[in-house]
Amino acid sequence: MNAKVDGLVEITLKNNEDFLKVKETLTRIGVASKKEKVVFQSCHILHKQGKYYLVHFKELFKLDGRPADFDEKDLARRNTIANLLQEWGLIKIMEPQITVEPIAPLSQIKVLSYKEKADWQLVPKYNIGRNVRN
Repeated sequence: MNAKVDGLVEITLKNNEDFLKVKETLTRIGVASKKEKVVFQSCHILHKQGKYYLVHFKELFKLDGRPADFDEKDLARRNTIANLLQEWGLIKIMEPQITVEPIAPLSQIKVLSYKEKADWQLVPKYNIGRNVRN
């Protein structure tokens, strides 16, 4: 990742074990197709050069140099998800002013409980660590 990380949400974790907890939680948060019971994961946790970031999948496309239409709705969704994770005590946002606005209404984001996970298909739009071209 040689691209600048300006605008990305840098986060900290209480301890290293929380990385997997946050990663798993993010698989259950995204945009849902209720008819088909599918959740498309919106955000990922990225660990680069000793730092952690919460990033929207379209931001990851941009970092890879791939075309991405990261718009205001995507930014709002990312900000809302970051704030939720912080409220739940899973992360600490290093520069909270980044995630103040815009904010997406919770009606636009599906958050599955761990118990509901088996009833839904969880689909990432980006796979960190894999060179996948769609």
